[in-house]
Amino acid sequence: MISYEKLKSGQKDIFERFDRVLAQRNLAHAYLFSGGFLAYDMVLYLSQSLFCQESKDHRPCGHCRTCRLIAQEEFSDVTVLSPQGNMIKTETVRELVRKFSQSGFESGQQVFIIRDAEKMHANAANSLLKVMEEPQSAIHLFLLTEQEDLILPTVRSRTQIVSFPKNLPVMERFLEEGGLLKNQAQVLAQLASDWTECEVLLADKRLLDGLGQVQQFVSRLLSNPQQAYLLVPGLASGAADKSEQGRLIDMLSLTLAQQLQEKKAQAYLKHVSILRQMWQRNVSLQNALEYMILQVK
Repeated sequence: MISYEKLKSGQKDIFERFDRVLAQRNLAHAYLFSGGFLAYDMVLYLSQSLFCQESKDHRPCGHCRTCRLIAQEEFSDVTVLSPQGNMIKTETVRELVRKFSQSGFESGQQVFIIRDAEKMHANAANSLLKVMEEPQSAIHLFLLTEQEDLILPTVRSRTQIVSFPKNLPVMERFLEEGGLLKNQAQVLAQLASDWTECEVLLADKRLLDGLGQVQQFVSRLLSNPQQAYLLVPGLASGAADKSEQGRLIDMLSLTLAQQLQEKKAQAYLKHVSILRQMWQRNVSLQNALEYMILQVK
């Protein structure tokens, strides 16, 4: 279920902008939503606004059959297209385009949503251009991307572009309310790309334990590097695979960045990039961490 309060607090300006658009019944034919923070939630909210059976003052109720089906991606007049693998194939988009000429099953309107739109093959993107050039009032197209620069300029120019930047203060507050200390919430908010990932990270006990270890390591690193050296084996062994090791390095960098008032933290932070390069070249994480400690006098 979509949280309207989350939308209002997380993307206040955008929410208020579309509230006015809906009140004036002036939703555009094609939008490009750039950035992942609550962009998809907003698309579903707008779709519900168009089709809600119990709408009040142009706002969806969120509870009727239609609103529930849209939230579950099961409403017949709202089509969601996501990549299969690393690409959205041309034929998949052409099939979508063919639906543009059809009437909605339950109403006169249709909504088409393409997630990760930057993954469309160039031919697939071009197949959209004709219908974008000849918009139909009963159709609304939403392209979602976190890499706007990879969208063809000809496609971008035919859409209204709306940016959905991360709202760090809201994310941090959510994480603190979930039980994290302020400095922990700041790190995880930087790591998370969107609200959903915030929720996933908050529920990941293994990751939270790792963050605690990183904070302890940084504390020792700045006060007693020899003790920090002794913590390295345990810190490195707690990250089981490349994904966890990369996340640990990210947390180390962000935690050091919180201590930039200390000169040692500045020095270590410079060496984290070298540590990362060594690790990417298959030097073990333990050896790379030990090397970093020895470089700062």
